[in-house]
Amino acid sequence: MKLNDNWKIRQFDVGAARDLEVASPEYIDYFWMTTKVPGDVHSTLIEHKLIDAPFYGHNDLKCQWVEEKVWWYRSTFEFHADISQEDRYELIFDGLDTFATVYLNGIELGSTENMFISHTFEVTRELRHGKNVLAVKFDPVHIHVKDKVQYYWSGFSKKRIWTRKAQSHYGWDWGPRLVTAGIWKDVHLEKRTAAKIDAVFAKTTSISADQARVAIELEIEKFHSNKSFEVQVSLVDSDNAVTVTAHQKIVGKSTVMNLEVPAPKLWWTHDIGTPHLYQLQVVLFADGIQIDCRSEDFGIRTIEVMQTDEKGNHRFTFVLNGVKIFAKGANWIPIDSFIGAVPDSRYQHLIGMAKDANMNMLRVWGGGIYEREVFYHECNRLGILVWQDFMFACALYPDYNRNFMANVRAEIIQIVKRLRNQPCLAIWCGNNENDWLYEALAASGEIPHPFYGEKIYHELMPELLAELDPTRLFWPSSPFGGNDHNSREQGDTHNWQVWHGNIEPRKFGEPQRVDYSVAGLSFKNFKNDTTLFASEFGMHASSNRYTLERNIPKEQFFWGSEEMAYRNKDIHHPKGILLMEGYTGVPQNLDEYIAYSMLTQAEGLKFGIEHYRRNKPHTSGTLVWQLNDCWPGTSWSVIDYYLLPKAAYHYARKFYSPILLTADHEPGEKIAIWVVNDRLSAYKDEIELAVYHYNGEKVFSKTWSVLVEANVSKQIDIVVETEALGRLNPTDAVMVLRSKNHQVYENMYYFRDQKDLSLGCAELTVKVNKAAGELTITTNVLARMVTIELDMEQLIIEDNFFDLLAYESKTIKVSQAQGKEIPWGTLRVSALNSTGIFKFGDETNESSGVTRR
Repeated sequence: MKLNDNWKIRQFDVGAARDLEVASPEYIDYFWMTTKVPGDVHSTLIEHKLIDAPFYGHNDLKCQWVEEKVWWYRSTFEFHADISQEDRYELIFDGLDTFATVYLNGIELGSTENMFISHTFEVTRELRHGKNVLAVKFDPVHIHVKDKVQYYWSGFSKKRIWTRKAQSHYGWDWGPRLVTAGIWKDVHLEKRTAAKIDAVFAKTTSISADQARVAIELEIEKFHSNKSFEVQVSLVDSDNAVTVTAHQKIVGKSTVMNLEVPAPKLWWTHDIGTPHLYQLQVVLFADGIQIDCRSEDFGIRTIEVMQTDEKGNHRFTFVLNGVKIFAKGANWIPIDSFIGAVPDSRYQHLIGMAKDANMNMLRVWGGGIYEREVFYHECNRLGILVWQDFMFACALYPDYNRNFMANVRAEIIQIVKRLRNQPCLAIWCGNNENDWLYEALAASGEIPHPFYGEKIYHELMPELLAELDPTRLFWPSSPFGGNDHNSREQGDTHNWQVWHGNIEPRKFGEPQRVDYSVAGLSFKNFKNDTTLFASEFGMHASSNRYTLERNIPKEQFFWGSEEMAYRNKDIHHPKGILLMEGYTGVPQNLDEYIAYSMLTQAEGLKFGIEHYRRNKPHTSGTLVWQLNDCWPGTSWSVIDYYLLPKAAYHYARKFYSPILLTADHEPGEKIAIWVVNDRLSAYKDEIELAVYHYNGEKVFSKTWSVLVEANVSKQIDIVVETEALGRLNPTDAVMVLRSKNHQVYENMYYFRDQKDLSLGCAELTVKVNKAAGELTITTNVLARMVTIELDMEQLIIEDNFFDLLAYESKTIKVSQAQGKEIPWGTLRVSALNSTGIFKFGDETNESSGVTRR
């Protein structure tokens, strides 16, 4: 039974209350605040209006007193069952954040110090018939870390290294410091009789067209040994038909069963196949009576990482069911600063957006959390692979401390057992950037200490993973491999030359140098990157106007204000200006900042990712930093906090398309035409390169009949720039690479950077069909970056931030993720070069109008 109801909370100063008194069933809590479980203290205080919304203005600073207090949770539940000698009752907390002490009916059951794992207490004798009182005390973090060493290298906080909680709660370069506490996952009371299923490990051992073999390792915990135990294992297909079932007696504590699955349906990523799922059902019997069961997703598939190819060349290529794939995706950070209070629907929508952008991999970054079940369920269902970091990031960790290491060992064991059956899970990774940054900063003289944490990633983890999950690659860190852990020659890399200005390549022992200049930070540097797998890279862009307006005081809503700067947690603010200076020019006002930063991010990611994809198979993956935001700030995300896409998200739908038509071109150089085909079948089509003046005049066209083999990148031809331009100045022309049969997205390129283009003044005509939930946009000259805005979160706009050729029209469907009514009255449509902004209702006929000032 779940015990998520009837919870209340109250704060105390440290040392102000006696623990056993507050935990006592007789303690009077009539006037305590009601709270929600799962949830957290901050969300409760927001709901009761006891703290101002932390994301508005500087309000996060106003509520930092919360982390200094002791917080108590109390709840009651009724229990009326008869308890036999064979019964055992377990109280299970799936997530306690973080330093908690648990009481049942005034009896202290134990303490916890790890947010990431579940905590189980045997309470058979402590249960009462009738009313029972649960109490949980949460200590502030500072009590437990105040006497610990706090001068080791650790980004953003020195205290966090001692706490097994989401490291980003202490602040990061994309989010505020909001150190949460509370019951952040479900609470259960479970009855056990004689024994329970302790662990299940199902793994595909072989696949053929006719049959797949699945090995299932089972561990049970027996409470009474004088019984005969038997287990039944079944795989159930999506139509609820039992595909295969087996029974086996269990003599000891574990057993292994082998299933032979006829005509297996495989789990694939969505871009190359169907992510078929079976239900794995395990039932435990004692003397013929069912006493426990477990059911979870299972996908028949194999996954490995190929590190050398057939010719002995270094590679870092994920191989799914024997097929080499190109990983296309992004890094995932915590979905909110207040994770426990987030509804499942937010996860479902955000992961669905990743799929709709043709992403086939998400990296769960190592400074957040091992994600909630809904995350993995959605990735399983939608066919998205998961790169899973362990939760260590950008710091030295005290691996010399026995208590800390015991805590970490328990965490790794539980997390691996919890997640290893997920078909989406592709790789285990020890940490984020610790190996690379330690070596680079030690070489620069910035870190005088030993590599504390090394024993975790290079001894403890590989030892445990070899035992608990030998089916996946364990990778010690990201990035890792080669002479410099961020070497382009081996393993995976983080490209922070773009944005941070890191000068690459470097080698072990050399200091990390940077170049803060327009050229040093430019996204054009992606072209020099020969990485095998780019697991982090990106650049900032503003959140959408609606997101900013909701969280910045009106009097501060201008470019250059203190509040605008506060949205950006990366302390080196000039980086974004330098990037824009090189491509769009420096913004002069807020409108330009929003548009220029979004366009620079979108075009920069397009430039880099198309380069990486053309370099297939040498390069085998790109994971953008980052997919999402935890608060409404300015960051590297392509989707802002209110799940409103930035321009780069809409670009991603095209540059991550399984079939990509791409042009490799630098100003004044030849234009190389490429086709990248990630599908498992050949691509046959007729494609065209067309060049237009902004007024719509077509000045050049060349077509090719193409037949591109499955799963390859292929150069088709080369076109001389002067031939393509004809009589046009390169600042007056746009090129379009398209499928004549409309099989794939068309791709548009400019011959020069945005700041150098001679764009005309576009007059946009907009017609709205509210009944159909769509609008149609037409322009008289090329419209650059047509932007559709509406004042609502979680909008689904079919396409946005697109370029529209002269005298062409485009119809866009608009909906909202929860089915809410679209606020058409707030509609605004504009382009970088439009003569004004179309606002709904400006015209006499409210269904149409022309942009005007």
